[in-house]
Amino acid sequence: MRKKPEISLRTRALQYLARREYSRAELRAKLLPHIQADDEFDSASAPDIDALLDDLTQRGWLSDERAATQLLHAKRGRYGTQRITYELRQRGIGETLIASALPELKESELATAREVWRKKFGVAPQDATEKARQMRFLQSRGFGFEVIAQVLRLEETSD
Repeated sequence: MRKKPEISLRTRALQYLARREYSRAELRAKLLPHIQADDEFDSASAPDIDALLDDLTQRGWLSDERAATQLLHAKRGRYGTQRITYELRQRGIGETLIASALPELKESELATAREVWRKKFGVAPQDATEKARQMRFLQSRGFGFEVIAQVLRLEETSD
């Protein structure tokens, strides 16, 4: 049986970055198992990963800002501010980048919530059970209570 050739950390990192933008923390987490799993190839260590990440950042190939922007654009039309903020934190994006993105998200949150609601339901709730169901759906998408209440109020008055 042929053994796969060892791939250097740099090559592996570049392969990941070629697919999509990663935050520094995400890429570090992706690379760490590869230095711990290779028994015979233990020339790489955690400081080597940090040096590699510094080099990739310096060259402009790794950017938390681009990773955050990519996530914002991908999720903006389907999710609310709370959900997007949570996902940014999960990906290791810094609080300053998250705070700078919030005003832009909050501007369009009501319109996004209304569009998501319209696609899923389209009809104002007829009773309390249906209203609770619609509210839970919007809440699971990361919209705040104030926005949800506004969406349902607007739909009740438009019918």
